Amino acid sequence: MSYVEDLLMAYRRFVALPWQQTLAPAQRVWMAVYPPDDERRLRLHLPAFKEATIEHQHAWALIDITTSFESWMAGHDYRDAYFEDPELLETALPAFFNYLVTNVRSELADHPAPDGVVALLGAGTMFGLGDATKVSALINAVNDAIAGRLVVFFPGEVENNNFRLLDARDGWDYMAVVISPNGGGR
Repeated sequence: MSYVEDLLMAYRRFVALPWQQTLAPAQRVWMAVYPPDDERRLRLHLPAFKEATIEHQHAWALIDITTSFESWMAGHDYRDAYFEDPELLETALPAFFNYLVTNVRSELADHPAPDGVVALLGAGTMFGLGDATKVSALINAVNDAIAGRLVVFFPGEVENNNFRLLDARDGWDYMAVVISPNGGGR
């Protein structure tokens, strides 16, 4: 079996467990960690993750942020200037981050089921956009809006709750529940 198929099996076992309803927002975040090379395979298996969730009587919703940057840039008044001088974009990234937070919070508000799973796909697209737009900052900015559970599909690795997006050198510490085939990192 592939790593993603093993991850799906681990997710099936995990979503079947009884849920505590009195968790703090940060504890309602699940990180499904997988190798960046398996991004396409993971996307291919998304219907199976949904099926596993519904099979265990939980609602499922998907937030795909993969093209969020492009959507934001397409509507930006200064997009042509940013393409001419990309260094200018650095000053606009906080505005993109606010746009992303607003969109994710809106999607979470549309799925207020305390027994539901909202999946966040496309975290890898935030790589390289600077400190203002890190996955950790996004999760921290939206975790209070999570009614049930937020499963973040995370292309990278984790060791001792230190997450590294796309296996970058710098990581960040977050107290989310890790879902992986081996129960730990990757």
